[in-house]
Amino acid sequence: MIEIKTEIMIHADQEAIWKVLSNFSAYPEWNDFFKTISGEAKEGSTLQITITPPNAKPMSFTPTILLAKPQKELRWRGAFLYPWIFQGEHYFLLEKISDKQTRFIHGEKFTGLLTPIFKLMGFERNTRLGFEQFNTAIKAKVEQSS
Repeated sequence: MIEIKTEIMIHADQEAIWKVLSNFSAYPEWNDFFKTISGEAKEGSTLQITITPPNAKPMSFTPTILLAKPQKELRWRGAFLYPWIFQGEHYFLLEKISDKQTRFIHGEKFTGLLTPIFKLMGFERNTRLGFEQFNTAIKAKVEQSS
């Protein structure tokens, strides 16, 4: 297993962050990592996602939302061919620090036979950069709106 975990402090409450995080149709307006996401932020729904990691080609996939707990956590899982070949479980956690400060935790756990190849080919580094890029963008968007 490989886990990529990033975090950033956002000067806003969890409600303000959730409003931006769960509004998938607006993503192309403010970030470059998640180029498109269509679908609903509700458990069991299937999303259509295209990401553009830095220094890499765009990738598209169709994960299923595992958990959508407003103002707390959003989690989805997708697989390449079969889960035992390659699977990623993506998550966003919103941890209240104070009424106007939230720790935004963004990560993914990768499992399956192709996971070591994922690391060797540099995808781990590019994906981490993409997560950090998204974190900075959501922080700017939320703080600008608050």
